[in-house]
Amino acid sequence: MKDVTSGFELLHPSVQHHIVNTLRWPGLRPLQAEAAQPVSAGQDALLLAPTAGGKTEAAIFPLLTRMAAENWAGVSVLYLCPLKALLNNLEPRVAEYCAWTGRSAAVWHGDVETSRRRVIQLERPDVLLTTPESLEAMLVSEHVDAATFLGGLQAVVIDEIHSFAGDDRGWHLLAVVARLEHMLHRPLQRIGMSATVGNPVQLSWWLLGSPGRAPRRPLAVVVSPGLSGLAPVAVPVPAEVTVDFVGSMDNAATLLSQLYRGEKRLVFVDSRRRAEELSAALRSRDVITYISHSSLSAEQRRESEAAFAEGRDCVIVSTSTLELGIDVGDLDRVIQIDSPRTVSSLLQRLGRTGRRTGSVRNCLFLCLTDESFLLALSVLLRWSQGWVELVEPPILPRHIAAQQILAAALASHGFALAGWRAHWGELPLMDDSSEEILAYLLSNEFLESDSGVAFIGPQAERHFGRRHFLELLATFTAAPQFTVVSGRREIGSVGVEVLLDDTDGPRVLLLAGRSWKVTHLDWKRRRCYVAEVAGGGKAKWSAFPESLSFDLARGMRDVVLGGLPTGISLTRRAMDKLIEVRADLSGAVDPARLVLQRIKGEWRLWTWAGMGANRTLAAWVPELADQSQKVSDLGLRLHGGLTVDEIQRGLARARSQEKKPLPTVPLDALRGLKFSAALPNDLARQTLANRMADVNGALSTLLMRSVTCAEQTP
Repeated sequence: MKDVTSGFELLHPSVQHHIVNTLRWPGLRPLQAEAAQPVSAGQDALLLAPTAGGKTEAAIFPLLTRMAAENWAGVSVLYLCPLKALLNNLEPRVAEYCAWTGRSAAVWHGDVETSRRRVIQLERPDVLLTTPESLEAMLVSEHVDAATFLGGLQAVVIDEIHSFAGDDRGWHLLAVVARLEHMLHRPLQRIGMSATVGNPVQLSWWLLGSPGRAPRRPLAVVVSPGLSGLAPVAVPVPAEVTVDFVGSMDNAATLLSQLYRGEKRLVFVDSRRRAEELSAALRSRDVITYISHSSLSAEQRRESEAAFAEGRDCVIVSTSTLELGIDVGDLDRVIQIDSPRTVSSLLQRLGRTGRRTGSVRNCLFLCLTDESFLLALSVLLRWSQGWVELVEPPILPRHIAAQQILAAALASHGFALAGWRAHWGELPLMDDSSEEILAYLLSNEFLESDSGVAFIGPQAERHFGRRHFLELLATFTAAPQFTVVSGRREIGSVGVEVLLDDTDGPRVLLLAGRSWKVTHLDWKRRRCYVAEVAGGGKAKWSAFPESLSFDLARGMRDVVLGGLPTGISLTRRAMDKLIEVRADLSGAVDPARLVLQRIKGEWRLWTWAGMGANRTLAAWVPELADQSQKVSDLGLRLHGGLTVDEIQRGLARARSQEKKPLPTVPLDALRGLKFSAALPNDLARQTLANRMADVNGALSTLLMRSVTCAEQTP
């Protein structure tokens, strides 16, 4: 028998039995063994392991043990995930584990039918798998008695925690958990899981609702041996990585139709439009192709993912939807069109392969542009150096504070204004600006008050009341979407922009890898009725540009200066492209200084600092920077009429000024800040300006360097 220190002996006897006889495991993995004691004892924990490292079992097995020992009843464990598809994928496995001890599990999210939700409320499964948005919907719903349904709750598991913590969804998640604890009058055990973090100690603080400072209660950080100490190594197992330059999507499709025939290939792209275009191109080349992205209907995604999982000689083209651990069977290859914009994403995507005994993780990069080629090499350079992004919560989540105040009023049909912050405990979401936000909501009729109680007002109804306040429950911003329907079948959704296309003739959409002619638009219900046609469809969605981090932008510069990632292969085409790119950009880099270059009558200041830093620099030197420009990740356009001395003096003033201005926020940019309507205009602008700025001092350090003037280019 295993000794107690292995963790195995700490588990419930039924769990032990099935580990040996059903799973036929020789024992627990090191992460699972080490997690058994703190989790089964009720301690908060952060579990870190590579993709497919057994994190789910490390949490669920000891929780089932604790559930039996303490005789928990009803919904006692919430399992939160960032994606509905991931929940669907996990449910059968978690349900099987629960059944070992006579317990049950169920999934609850926006795609689960109302009738099924009624059954779940009656049966009260022991483990409920859901999203933070669906959890908040339960709290505000008139059809769910949340206090009764969740009254037995004891623990919350947060899967893929890094995808929450670095985004506003993380603030929302923490706020909803804090409100749950306030409703239940007790703390909940919190267990977070991740594969890719560079600052696990700080992430553990975040998990306990104390971002930026050490929490008051202890937490166990359990790290898999595949990761080194508390700073995860980027390559937990050997990986075969190749970079190629193909120049166009058409060339990529041709190459993919010829490579790795007979194998199962997962291809990542950076947008829904590219996913559609590549899928159509592969199908036209007789490649069995499936597709997965967020604008496909749940039915379409499930069909694609299931068919791909069962297939052999086939391809599935995906955005980041298949990055986070969704099981699509035993993959042979991962192929990346262009490059992910973070090392964290690369790690997730590499982790989709190499799961068979004797196989290794692999990825083939097919780059289409010079900039994406440089970015791919930068990501791989940082990866080969063992670097991964820090997971840091967005600063100043004032709009989420406004959303939470409105949600609390909606959930309880009003809340007492006396001591109102108690709903969120000590969560720093409610900072010194929260009283100003509450006053604004009351004075502008987002909230109304009577006898010391605040409740939802007419302005909240007008801005967020559509479809039972659905917009109020989602913290991410999305453009208006039309549901695309063929017959009685929902295909997915498209943005208004493609439906307003002024091209002569009928509108033809590209969705789910097929072309559809628009036959009727129901603008009131936002439904688009279509019929399938042979080809010619267009794919188009609105997207906000994602700023490149300072470290990866500087990594691109390092590659131009001669750096290369170790342990990867470049094809002959890629080597030729590298020589060409280095020659083209030789005048844009200097080992020690910033570079000022004259290009077509205008000045270009090459910072290689990322879009956030460059936006900030433009605000610091308004007399130098063209304020109408679209700021890039690599540099800044300056006015062409300036002399070199004037530019040098302007940069010197920027270095020396103590109080540096924030970037200017255009009025239409506030649309990208969800719930900005519920904030005072000045506070909303200030919040967004601070978020757009270089907040970690990287730009200030960079500007301490001198500037050299390169040769002019035609």
